[in-house]
Amino acid sequence: MVEDNPADVQLAREAIKESGIPYFLKVTGDGEEAMDYLLSRDGEADLECPDIILLDLKLPGKDGMQVLAEIKQDPDLKRIPVIILATSSDTGDVERAYAVHANCYIIKPADYDKFAEVIRSIVNYWSSVVKI
Repeated sequence: MVEDNPADVQLAREAIKESGIPYFLKVTGDGEEAMDYLLSRDGEADLECPDIILLDLKLPGKDGMQVLAEIKQDPDLKRIPVIILATSSDTGDVERAYAVHANCYIIKPADYDKFAEVIRSIVNYWSSVVKI
C-alpha cells in the first residue's frame, strides 16, 4: 500500500484483519519510498514481489501517477496489479490512470464502514477470485 494518510492505513489494516484472509500489508508513505522498496533500493534484498499494489494518487514528492508509470514501464514490476485507491473522482485522473495501465480505479469512500468494505472486497477479489 502506497499511502501517506495514517488514518487510511490504519483503516486498511483493520479491514484486512477483519476479512480473515491472511494478508501481509507493507506500507510506504510516498512514491519515492515505494519505488525504492519495489526496486530493492531500501536494503531489503530478499523482497518478495507484492501480489497487488494499492496506490494513492496524491502523495508527497513523486505522485501516484508517476509511480504507476514507473511500475508499468519496468519489465519486472509491470505484471503486478495496481489498484488506484484515490479520493479524486475527476474523469481526467481516471482516464490518465487507465492510460498508464492501472488495473482498476476505486474512489475512496469517506465513510469508515464503506472504506472497510472496499478494502475487504479488494483483498477478497485479488486473493480468492483472481489467480495471480
